[in-house]
Amino acid sequence: MSSASTGRLAAVGHWLRRHARLIRHLQWLVVMVYAALLVVPVLLPLPDNQAHMLDNLTLLAQFVFWGIWWPFVLLSILLFGRLWCGLLCPEGSLSEWASHYGRGKGVPRWMRWGGWPTVGFLLTTLYGQLISVYDYAQAALLILGGSTLAAMLVGVLYSRGKRIWCRHLCPVSGVFALLAKLAPMHYAVNEARWQANSPPHLPTPNCAPLIDIRRMRSASACHACGRCSGQRDAVQLIARSGNSEIIQLGADGSHRWDVRLLLYGVIGLALGAFQWTLSPWFILLKQRLAEWLVNHDIFWPLRADAPWWLLTHYPEVNDAFSWLDGFSICVYLGATALLLGGLLQGLLSGAARLAGGGRPLAEQLALCLIPVGAAGLFLGLSATTVKLLRYEGLVLAWVPNARAALLLSALCWSLWLGWRVCQRLPAVRRTAPLLALLTGNSALAFLWYLQFWVW
Repeated sequence: MSSASTGRLAAVGHWLRRHARLIRHLQWLVVMVYAALLVVPVLLPLPDNQAHMLDNLTLLAQFVFWGIWWPFVLLSILLFGRLWCGLLCPEGSLSEWASHYGRGKGVPRWMRWGGWPTVGFLLTTLYGQLISVYDYAQAALLILGGSTLAAMLVGVLYSRGKRIWCRHLCPVSGVFALLAKLAPMHYAVNEARWQANSPPHLPTPNCAPLIDIRRMRSASACHACGRCSGQRDAVQLIARSGNSEIIQLGADGSHRWDVRLLLYGVIGLALGAFQWTLSPWFILLKQRLAEWLVNHDIFWPLRADAPWWLLTHYPEVNDAFSWLDGFSICVYLGATALLLGGLLQGLLSGAARLAGGGRPLAEQLALCLIPVGAAGLFLGLSATTVKLLRYEGLVLAWVPNARAALLLSALCWSLWLGWRVCQRLPAVRRTAPLLALLTGNSALAFLWYLQFWVW
C-alpha cells in the first residue's frame, strides 16, 4: 500500500479519537434502536400468515436482527476488525456506561478464566435453538436482553469506566476475536516509540477492554475504537495482510481456547444449529427415541407443555416443542459439536505430531480453518435473510451460486493459509499437515453441500 493510502488510514484512526463525543452520541442512537427492536415486538400479537415486513413491526424487527444485523456484524469484523465492538455495540456501550456509576471492584480471578467466551457461546447457541430465538420476539428479548442486563450488572460491580463483560464474559467476544485475526487492518504499536515517549503527549487513553497497548500485537482483543490512535506517536491504524496474524503469531502456543471455540463452537455446534431443522439424521434420531418411549409406555416426554422460556411453546401458531424435541436437539447439537470438533482436532494434532511441530503447530493449523468457520457462520445466519426475503416474494435465484462461491473462496483461503504455515517446515514434513487440512476442509464442504444442495 502506498504511503498516501497508509496516511489516510492512520488519519481515520486519529479522527475517531478526536470525535469521541460524536461517537458516544451515535452509540446512544444505536442503543435506542436496539431497545425498540427488542421490546416493542414483544408487546404485539404474533404475526399471522398474511403479515409482511412492511406492515408488521415484529417481522421487520426479526429481519433487522437476524437478517441484517448479525450476518453483517460478522462481515464487518472480517473487514474492519472489532470496529463494531468499539463504536456501535449497544451491549458494550451500556456496560461501559454502567461501570461509571458502579462499585469499581477489581476483576475477580474466576472471571479471568479464558474459557468463559467459549462456554458462553456454546450455551447461548444451544439455548437459542431450544426457544427458537430466530423466530420469536420473546426469545430474542430473553437472550439478547438478558445478556445486556448481565453486561450492565458486571459493569456496575467491577472496575470503573471499563468493559469487563466484553473482555471476559461476552458470549460472542471469542467469535469476534477469531474473525478479527483475518481483518486487513489493525492498530499497530511501535513499542520502541512507545518507550521513547516522544511528542505529541496526548492524555492517557481509556482502553475499555483493558489491553496492554504497548505490547499489543494482535487485533483479536482490540475494539478498534481509536482512543489510543496517535498515543506517544506509536499507535496508528494500518493496513495489513489478512493472513499475517495467523502466519506470524499463530504458533506462539497461546491459542488453546481459541482453537476449542473454533472447532467445537464456531464449526461444530454452529453447523449443527443451522442444520438440524433440515437434517434427516435428526428426524431419524427423534423417531428412534419416540419408538423406544412408546414401546416402554413412557409418554410424558411426548407432551408439548414446557414453558416458552424453556422450550418453544406457541400453540396459537401451531409451534410447540415436546420434551422429546428438546432432548433430541440437545443430543444432535452436542453430538455434532463433539464429533466434528473432535475429528478436526484429532486430525490436526496427529498431523502436527507427524510433522514434529507439537501443540503450537496443531493450534496454528486449526487457526487456518477460521475462514471456513467465518463463512459457515455467515452462510448459516444469512439463510434466515434469504428465508425471510423469499417469504416476501423475492426469487433470489442467484443465492445458490453465491453460496458456492463464498464457500469455495473460504476453503481456498484456508488451504492457502495452511500452505504458508507449512513453508517453515522441512519439505518432507509438509505432507501430513496439508493432507489433514485438505481432509478437514473437504468434510466441512460436504456437510455444507448437504445442507444447501441436498436436504
